[in-house]
Amino acid sequence: MFYQLYELNHAMMAPWRTAADALRLAFNNPMNPVSHTYFGRAAAAGLEVFERATRRYGKPEFGLPETIVDGQPVAVHERIVWRAPFCNLIHFERSLPKGRTPDHKVLIVAPMSGHYATLLRGTVEALLPHADVYITDWIDARMVPLAEGTFDLDDYIDYVTQMLHFLGPDTHVIGVCQPAVPVLAAVSLMEAAEDPLAPASMTLMGGPIDTRINPTAVNQLAEERSIEWFRDNVIMPVPWPQPGFMRMVYPGFLQLSGFMSMNLDRHLIAHKEFFAHLVKNDGDAADKHRDFYDEYLAVMDLTAEFYLQTVQVVFMQHALPKGEMMHRGRRVDPSAIRKVALLTVEGENDDISGVGQTKAAQTICTNIPERMRLHYMQPDVGHYGVFNGSRFRREIAPRIVAFQREHSRRAPPVKQLIKGGKSA
Repeated sequence: MFYQLYELNHAMMAPWRTAADALRLAFNNPMNPVSHTYFGRAAAAGLEVFERATRRYGKPEFGLPETIVDGQPVAVHERIVWRAPFCNLIHFERSLPKGRTPDHKVLIVAPMSGHYATLLRGTVEALLPHADVYITDWIDARMVPLAEGTFDLDDYIDYVTQMLHFLGPDTHVIGVCQPAVPVLAAVSLMEAAEDPLAPASMTLMGGPIDTRINPTAVNQLAEERSIEWFRDNVIMPVPWPQPGFMRMVYPGFLQLSGFMSMNLDRHLIAHKEFFAHLVKNDGDAADKHRDFYDEYLAVMDLTAEFYLQTVQVVFMQHALPKGEMMHRGRRVDPSAIRKVALLTVEGENDDISGVGQTKAAQTICTNIPERMRLHYMQPDVGHYGVFNGSRFRREIAPRIVAFQREHSRRAPPVKQLIKGGKSA
């Protein structure tokens, strides 16, 4: 009943949030003399902090209406081009000048680990001037009716394969964080099957390929608990009246609690500073806080079967680096990869995927030629900085683009039967 109690508590707080927001507007109104006093600013700041701390944050927007291509601004339009019950594929369609040579295609596989794909807004923005970008937009499990069936790690791998088939030849795939494992698995299976639509290159960023290397607090938690503990303590049914009523999920609010508890002091200080910025009328600093937490606090539910299978296969059994990972009765063999170039990227201060965990892909992909592989570790960045922020834009993104261009291969279209998802 824990999920139901959470929903009830959220509903009970709604009148208080509404009242707090109304009072905040009153204290901020310049026609109110109190708004020009320290008391008025402090009251408005406290009310905003309360309202933001108790609200549920909806799915953010990418908000990328244009980019710069060849030094000129061009319009960007988001379009869903492929659909499946648990994922949409978004194309950031650029209005390029007629006759311009198309750029290579990039499929960004966003993490299905609590946050929405918009967490990679900065990743998309940095690549848009140089590539034709697509991204997986995973759907909140609480919004998917039970009639749509289940979704586990095997399905995730199938989705990646189907999207690569849909996009066709000369596609480059990027797996950010958690997707590093299913992306590597999908490419391994495609290469083993001599699939002509295997990607031209694969970039794995801050991913848990081998969590035995420099284990972090996240890895240690999985080692210390049994799979039964996770099933009994974090898996819950979606409450009524959500579309996914009675679907078993790992709720987003539990994931968020875990995220925040890892750096609780940092979050408390950030909110204290936010309060101080509001009192001082420091609008720029307050807006940066709002932008970050609007994204960070927006979370989604994961299907129970996907979460439990991932915990067991990736974090407990270490099946991929041991050569024991199976997909629908077939062994996932990274040594089968011969034609797909491999770039691995890590952050020096990553506290989610420890240094060396992503680089492990270079070790287990034994048959990729040396000229087609590269590893890069970015100094002075944590997990988030591997795919976002100024250092990503300045130092990591250019390396990714250069690697993809070096290993692009143009080929005539290949007809392929698409199973599972459908084009939109």
